[in-house]
Parts: sequence; structure tokens; C-alpha cells
Amino acid sequence: MASYKDEQEYYVISVAAELTGMHAQTLRTYDRMGLVTPMRTSGGGRRYSRRDISLLRRIQYLSQEEGVNLAGIKTIIELTSQIEELQEENDTLRKRIDAGQRRGGELVHVPRSTAIVAWDPSRRRRRR
Repeated sequence: MASYKDEQEYYVISVAAELTGMHAQTLRTYDRMGLVTPMRTSGGGRRYSRRDISLLRRIQYLSQEEGVNLAGIKTIIELTSQIEELQEENDTLRKRIDAGQRRGGELVHVPRSTAIVAWDPSRRRRRR
């Protein structure tokens, strides 16, 4: 069974450069700076995914059309990535909360505390 990664198309640096209208040396520089990090072959050759090509085009747009310098572009990319990760985490947590509420549990806020307590009405308190 092929994994999702195996089914993606990857491009050598010359093709990626042609697709984006950039020079291959520019792509190497962006890789060294950490702006775009393509996959590597066992021999060290760069292989660019469609996502990498899209990111290169975004970098080109920000640089040429919006006048953002490379340091600013790197910050934009990093913050965008953090936002996407936080949105995914938020979605996961919301699903867990929804699943907990369907099981009959309840989240109870404890005032003046950083603790959140999950109350389960079916559990009884042990007596000592």
C-alpha cells in the first residue's frame, strides 16, 4: 500500500526553478535560509513538492509585489505555520470536548484557579 507521501509529485531543482520563474541558485539560497525546505534524496539532491512550489510562488509574490524583505518573509511563513498548527490543535481539542460532553461528562470551571476539573456524575467519592 502506497503512503500519501509516495503519491505526491516531486520536482528536481531545475524543474522547480522553471515552474516558479526563479533561478536554481535562488532556490538553494531559500533552502539555506530555511524559507523552503525540500525533501532530499539519499544523494542529497533537492526534491520539491507541489506545496514547496506554492510556497516559492508566495515568497516571490511577497518579495516582488508587496516589497517584503527576506527576513520579513521568513517571519510571515513561520507565523502562518504556527497559526495553522494552533488551528489544528484547537480543532482537535474541540472534538475531544464534544466527545466528552456526549459521554455525559461535564467541564467545570473552578474560580480563582488554573485547574479545570472534569466531573463525572457516575463516579462516587470514596469514603475513608
